[in-house]
Amino acid sequence: MTPGLSRRTVLVTRPAQQAAALAQAIQAAGGSAFVFPALEIEAVPVIALSEPLARLAGADSVIFISPNAAQYGMAALHSGGCELPASAQCFAVGPGTARALAGHGVSGVVTPDGQDSEALLALPQLREVAGKRVVIVRGVGGRPLLADALRARGAKVNYLECYRRVQPQADAAALLACWQGGGIDAVTVTSAETLHNLAALLGDSGMPLLLRTPLFAPHEKIAEAARRFGVAHAIATPGGDAGLVDGLINWFRNAP
Repeated sequence: MTPGLSRRTVLVTRPAQQAAALAQAIQAAGGSAFVFPALEIEAVPVIALSEPLARLAGADSVIFISPNAAQYGMAALHSGGCELPASAQCFAVGPGTARALAGHGVSGVVTPDGQDSEALLALPQLREVAGKRVVIVRGVGGRPLLADALRARGAKVNYLECYRRVQPQADAAALLACWQGGGIDAVTVTSAETLHNLAALLGDSGMPLLLRTPLFAPHEKIAEAARRFGVAHAIATPGGDAGLVDGLINWFRNAP
């Protein structure tokens, strides 16, 4: 049987340190990956996190909203000479975040079936939180939904914002040359911010290419943001690398 992505080249825009797994999954499905990070993650200096880390010590629940939150949050704890409270219940948005925490020795993590704030809020463990102290580990900025909903349920919520997202300083000339030659069949993005960065890095000459190339995102909210941006075909897939690859295979299986 012909591999599902045979003769297809997929643009991978994840941060450099996170792109390899998706690229390998694409290659395992018979495709080629063109890796061009359109988002860069940098740690917030631990000296700026003294107050959030101090609040963490008294938390009843700690919520990690992404693998980056797990990686940079645990690094901040270690650098600050802190540990997760033994009595705190830990939550992770999705299995990738749970695996990242397991890599730091954190076990017993609660993960919802979905991979977003709405799925977390549906967990029974987070329904009765009046008077509870909750720390959300995340990047600088982001959706307020989770904190707002938990506060409305009576929780005392604080953030540990341990990383920030920035646009890389990258030269898109090689990518543009490949794309203009018909060498990019699909784009993957994992956030609306990544899409906007990619557009800025491509410039005016690359915008038509971006808008007409099928784009795949592991959440309907990201796909909808791409449609509003003007992308003609923005496809929401299941979460994780496997979900993205399955979405790509299904699209190209039915493509003319």
